[in-house]
Amino acid sequence: MILDHLVVGATTLAAAQAQVEQSLGMAMQPGGAHAVFHTHNALLGLNDGIYLEAIAPNPNAPKPARSRWYDLDRFKGPARLSNWAAAVSEMDAALATMPSGCGVPVAVSRGTLSWSMAVSAAGTTPFDNLWPALIEWPIGVHPAGQLAPTGISLARFTLVHPQGDLLAKALAGHIKDDRLAVETGPIAMQATFVTPHGERTL
Repeated sequence: MILDHLVVGATTLAAAQAQVEQSLGMAMQPGGAHAVFHTHNALLGLNDGIYLEAIAPNPNAPKPARSRWYDLDRFKGPARLSNWAAAVSEMDAALATMPSGCGVPVAVSRGTLSWSMAVSAAGTTPFDNLWPALIEWPIGVHPAGQLAPTGISLARFTLVHPQGDLLAKALAGHIKDDRLAVETGPIAMQATFVTPHGERTL
């Protein structure tokens, strides 16, 4: 699997979007509404074909029939970097090698885009949501290609968990990315970016 995108969650999209824009000094692009989970988002393109997503429950949609992804139903507090997604080429095969609790494939759409996402019944991922949500895009399709260039690069992405050693070992068998670091401590997630305005952190 490879790093696909980072997620800033909030109780409202305005709060999530403001957190990204104020932190990085760059305006996000409108996204849209998601079927199945009834959320909506805004996006910011990064270098290396990845992106940032601001996401929240959509107040104009009915309550979904299942738990929302990214554990958004239980989200509390200020907008923050809360989740991440990793892309796989064959979802079923990938899930067979992952820790329990990664979920099952769910077909999702937003506008003209459609993809598959592994989501658990509770909307969570292992290691207290520090494990990535698995995503499979159709061949040749990825939202990063539709986003305006920003000149922003991800420099470091750090996951902190009380069982940091176990998390690091588990991830090492699935993803190789020099930007990814795992530390032991209270649950936290932090990303450092190189921007046209200097180094910034979420």
